[in-house]
Amino acid sequence: MDSNNKLNKAKEKSKIAHLKSDYFLQKVFEDIKDGRTLRIIKYNKNIKKRVNININNYKEYSEKFSSIEIEIKPKENAIGRFINILKGTEKYYHIYFDNNISEEIKRNKIKEEDKVSKINVIIAHQVINIFKLFFKCPCIESIYFKKFYRTNFRSMKKMFCLCPELKEINFKSFKTDNIESMASMFDACTSLQKLNLSNFNTSNVKDMFNMFHGCSSLKEINFSSFNTSNAKNMSRMFSGCSLLKEINLSNFNTKNVTNMSYMFSGCASLEVLNLYHFNTNNVVDMSYMFNACARLKKINLSNFNNINVKNMKGMFRGCTFLQELGLSSFYTDNVLDLSFMFYGCSSLKELDLSNFDTKNVDNMNSMFFGCSSIKKIELSNFDTQNVTYMSEMFYRCSSLKDLNLSNFNTSSVSCMRSMFSKSQLELKLKIREQCETFYDEAFI
Repeated sequence: MDSNNKLNKAKEKSKIAHLKSDYFLQKVFEDIKDGRTLRIIKYNKNIKKRVNININNYKEYSEKFSSIEIEIKPKENAIGRFINILKGTEKYYHIYFDNNISEEIKRNKIKEEDKVSKINVIIAHQVINIFKLFFKCPCIESIYFKKFYRTNFRSMKKMFCLCPELKEINFKSFKTDNIESMASMFDACTSLQKLNLSNFNTSNVKDMFNMFHGCSSLKEINFSSFNTSNAKNMSRMFSGCSLLKEINLSNFNTKNVTNMSYMFSGCASLEVLNLYHFNTNNVVDMSYMFNACARLKKINLSNFNNINVKNMKGMFRGCTFLQELGLSSFYTDNVLDLSFMFYGCSSLKELDLSNFDTKNVDNMNSMFFGCSSIKKIELSNFDTQNVTYMSEMFYRCSSLKDLNLSNFNTSSVSCMRSMFSKSQLELKLKIREQCETFYDEAFI
């Protein structure tokens, strides 16, 4: 019996040592859940003390010390969950990713005046993946990368995703030379107000999907060094950045981008947007690209080449202040969906779409819904032979008195419900005279 106890104790001791050296961090979390011991280096004001503590009694220990240092050597990273376990202590965390931290501890010993919740991160060269590094860390307010000269990382996907209290990130020593994905990197960082990314090398980044999505407090971003020549996905890149008034994208190279859907969706404060240099030759999806950009009064897209675009659904939906829109060079030969395209553009007074080739379009539902100020729409070249849906297409176009739809072919249309509802009686009568193929449901 005694020999069994000794053996069990020896195994447990071995486990503790193993945890500290070469277990995956994921395994550490599993052991924490089981109430096992994790080695933690702790400091008080005057002495350095190394102790083993049980995570379940962590608060009892933490109150005796002014600050804490946590020593971890991960092969996988899930630091967010680890910090969340300790967040109730309201202490200062100084997290090391390194094999030998003794010298770093001497140089960077935590000072008494350092702020609570601030994190300094020192990352060792052997760490290959920083994917989700601070994912779901609701307790962090500030991050300072004291040493980050490594260039072997490939992905920063979701690195700070869902850090709602994060207000400051210092990227002074950041190296991003080999990064290929920054998707959702700052997604839902709702307290971030300013980001200086001037030292970022993004020449190898292919995925920028959701990069700043939901950064609803962000007022300023410095993109002066951004190289986007290899970027393919910019979908939702600035979606929900509701306080941004201006974005300088003059150095953006978009020649390889295929997806721009929802790119500026929800940028409700955006007043200036210059996309004259944008190369859209390879873009396939532009759906909801400017959705709910409510303060934009002018968008000049005369340089856009849309030869490969298939989806323009909701592209300008909810642009309620929009008064001027240059679409003279729009190539729509391959577009399948134009539904909701100008939905709610209540300040637009005129639209010339005579250059639109719509022979492949299937859906025109609510295309001009709520364009209450529009007085003229030029649709003389519209080819509607393949259109199936036209319901609410001109709903509440209450200022429109004249509309030439004599060229409309409605043979394939299965639904045109409320197509002209809430429009002027004068317009309805003219449409009935022009074409007898519109169902009664279109005028109800």
